[in-house]
Amino acid sequence: MSSQTISVHLPDGAIREVPVGTTPLEIANSISPRLAAVSVVARLTPLSVAVAAEDSTVEQPTEAAMYSAEDAAAPRLVDLATPLNADTRLELVTEKDPEALKVVRHSAAHVMATAVLELFPETKLGHGPATDSGFFYDFFREKPFTPEDLALIEAKMAEVVARNEPFLRVLEPREQALAEFDRDGDFMKTHFVTKFTEPGAAVSFYRNGSFVDFCRGPHVPSTGRVKAVKLTALAGAYWLGDEKNPQLQRIHGTAFFSQKDLDAHFARLEEAAKRDHRVLGKQLDLFSIQELAGPGLVFWHPKGGIVRKVMEDWMRDECLRRGYLMVFTPHVMRRELWKVSGHEGHYAGNMYSPMELDDAEYRLKPMNCPGHILIYKSSPRSYRDLPQRYAELGNVYRYERSGTMHGLLRVRGFTQDDAHIFCTPGQIEDEVVACIDFAEAVLKTFGFSEFKVELSTWDPNDRAKYAGSDENWALAVNGLKHALDRKGIAYKVIPGEAAFYGPKIDVKLVDVLGRLWQLSTVQFDFTLPARFELEYVGEDGERHQPVMVHRALFGSVERFFGVLIEHYAGAFPLWLSPVQIGLVPISERHASYAAKVEAELKTAGFRVETDARNEKMNAKIRDFANQKTPYILVFGDKEEAAGTVSVRTRGKGDQGSIPLADFIAKARELASTQSMEL
Repeated sequence: MSSQTISVHLPDGAIREVPVGTTPLEIANSISPRLAAVSVVARLTPLSVAVAAEDSTVEQPTEAAMYSAEDAAAPRLVDLATPLNADTRLELVTEKDPEALKVVRHSAAHVMATAVLELFPETKLGHGPATDSGFFYDFFREKPFTPEDLALIEAKMAEVVARNEPFLRVLEPREQALAEFDRDGDFMKTHFVTKFTEPGAAVSFYRNGSFVDFCRGPHVPSTGRVKAVKLTALAGAYWLGDEKNPQLQRIHGTAFFSQKDLDAHFARLEEAAKRDHRVLGKQLDLFSIQELAGPGLVFWHPKGGIVRKVMEDWMRDECLRRGYLMVFTPHVMRRELWKVSGHEGHYAGNMYSPMELDDAEYRLKPMNCPGHILIYKSSPRSYRDLPQRYAELGNVYRYERSGTMHGLLRVRGFTQDDAHIFCTPGQIEDEVVACIDFAEAVLKTFGFSEFKVELSTWDPNDRAKYAGSDENWALAVNGLKHALDRKGIAYKVIPGEAAFYGPKIDVKLVDVLGRLWQLSTVQFDFTLPARFELEYVGEDGERHQPVMVHRALFGSVERFFGVLIEHYAGAFPLWLSPVQIGLVPISERHASYAAKVEAELKTAGFRVETDARNEKMNAKIRDFANQKTPYILVFGDKEEAAGTVSVRTRGKGDQGSIPLADFIAKARELASTQSMEL
């Protein structure tokens, strides 16, 4: 090895001069063997794009050949055994880092593929990525796997883990790799190497024991670090997603760093199953999706309709308070409108087919923005009129493929709490900040205390996917960044996920189980105002083009309702509950007192239901409890004589008797403040 040294900059500010070829693991051990034991991979940020070759006299693929200059300058994760050949910033990624979990899951996929080939050597490999919840691997095999095979594979995986085989990375010339895959009939690997590498480049392989896989990595140091793993499901997947191609078998699994974390994961899944909005929606009689009408089309039942009304009333009142104007637009509009907007070219795959009417072709609207634009365009506008904020709880229709729909969370017809703000370029930042404030108010009011934010930007290398100039995209992205910075909100940039007309801020709420839900979005649009030739007269008397903000805070009423059901497990706070108070007269002779109590509660603004059936008291209480009613008021001779009610509070049980007036005062305070407590 050369005596040349490099500088390694550590997170605490220390700089270590080490020989070229020193590995992150060696540096970790020099700091603390304990740190080395919990490190998974390393995060490198090169101080120079240049990468020194280990030995320039050896003609073989190099690490540098795998990366463009842009890639090489960016932070990236590498194996702990990676030789460091240039000055770099080094961060040791431990098991506590969220990215480490994806690494161990990717390694678990390799362990699974190792086990499959040892048990079923005729199998051909597809790919095996980590996912947010685990991992999967695609296999091609003539004979289908069975649940019994999964048990065998899992047992064999335990053997592979026990062997503690190091994950070793090797580089091979591309042409050699393709020849080997062609020879062995590995058609999927041939495709991946051809697609993801350039002629003359190095191809990265990972070996553990006798198993070798085309993979860029990184991986945990050895199979022994895959300590807690479980296979979860078998599924089918067509090669390249094309039903004309061979059918693959996809095995799903998940992995964690400890059995405790794995057990907690399955406990969360069990709890999530109890909270499934589709099950609770039927149990609580909130909504249905009926086969005769068609998939993805929601029928709101009376109780669900009450919750929807409360949600929409709150949203409309809040919009008006914040300076929005309520508008309504048609459900179908001429196809020509969608051509002007660009949806016909960029979004047609998600729209229903055109329908021919007397005068033209029409399309069901997939979104409300073109309708709001036509309202803006219907009258001359001055800078004094801006901003114009139009809000609509509008029904829209999108053609979702049959396999993608899921209860209320992904449907074909839904109600979007849409708003579009037309403003001057100088007003845009303030408007975006106000939209973020509004989004925070929605989450807080409906009981969500935590959220994460993503900024989706464009990919300038995929120009056909987007409308607008480079300058407009730079202006739009910077505008959203400045708004987030003003709010002091941490965010993650997601390149290539912008809408075709502009970048967007996505607010993802975190529910009671820690799950992320994509709901609120704020989008900058400079494209549609240009397409529709929107104008306003400025202070200078000249005509100018406004810019536009799209925002939806529920996302859709249906999806938000589905999330609420799961977040609260159907036990809504008092102000949202379809039936807030259930009345249980002990016998038929208490019917007149029941009518009096019901009348007083309804006068106070509560949603009340009386169970006057000739049933036992406990049966009636149980039925209200099964419907997750916040309060159950029970009364008999004693309560009627004293003008009291015996209060049973959801989750707390019998609270004793209190005067009806006192109960009304307490419940009214909780409802009016949208309290989460009872």
